[in-house]
Amino acid sequence: MLKKLFSTLIASILLVTGAFAQEINCKVRVMHEKIQNVDKDVFNSLERGLSEFINTRKWTTDQFNTNEKIDCNIMINLTKALDVNDGTYEATLNIQASRPVFNSGYTSPTVNFVDREVRFRFNQFTPMQFDDNRVSGNDPLSANLTATVAYYIYLVLGLDYDSFSPDGGNDFYKKAQNIVNNAPEQGKIITGWKAVDGNKNRYWIVDQLLSPRFKEFRVMWYNIHRNALDNMSTKPEESRKIILETLPKLAQLNRENPGSILLQFFFNAKSDEFASVVAQLPKEQRASYVSLLQQVDVANAAKYNNLK
Repeated sequence: MLKKLFSTLIASILLVTGAFAQEINCKVRVMHEKIQNVDKDVFNSLERGLSEFINTRKWTTDQFNTNEKIDCNIMINLTKALDVNDGTYEATLNIQASRPVFNSGYTSPTVNFVDREVRFRFNQFTPMQFDDNRVSGNDPLSANLTATVAYYIYLVLGLDYDSFSPDGGNDFYKKAQNIVNNAPEQGKIITGWKAVDGNKNRYWIVDQLLSPRFKEFRVMWYNIHRNALDNMSTKPEESRKIILETLPKLAQLNRENPGSILLQFFFNAKSDEFASVVAQLPKEQRASYVSLLQQVDVANAAKYNNLK
């Protein structure tokens, strides 16, 4: 009887602890082919450390079931060793994230972005640390890696929450902006956090997400996901109409904010979805939508030209 009671208690504990999981399910890959004369175990440790940092940290106060985890991929491509002995590197960070669409097996991309301004120090025997209240840590170059990753995780969370609830991502964008405002500094080595570093960096992405100038963008983001994609299986015509109706609004945003990094960030993830929706129209109805897409998403103009 005692053994049965003990077994039941253990099962209950496992059920409770397993019912809720951390929010992120991220696959991390570190590419290091360009780095010579460094033990490969260092890069394996970097990969494991980042994976544990992202996937075991509690990023929100909400409870997530295992099947509600947000899927993402992060690839760190080490492009240069600034100092092999000191473990300092220059890299690009490619982050991709997606969101499941209701009543389908389809997952909609929410993020697909490459950050080319990542410099950091890594010591395989030092645990990765990040504190929202002390972003710069004890060593700015070491802290820059976790600060950059945390920034993008907060963006992923914000965009995911925004897709389910109007303005649902505010708290996460503010956390990302807090990282920007308190980011590690080390002369000209650490870049990407300041307005003066350029107009297409971390500073501007979250600034525009929180700016009243882009309020309509977030309304469209919600409508595309919750009112269109989530209803595509039951109301396909109405859902496609909602998506297509965002194009003139995106074009207007582009005219008012030429060269916006937020619109580039958006189309990096969404260009294929827009192309797919336009491709479902009769050819004679596509021209105006193709023209709008080519105006607001110059980088993918050739892709849209194939729809004519």
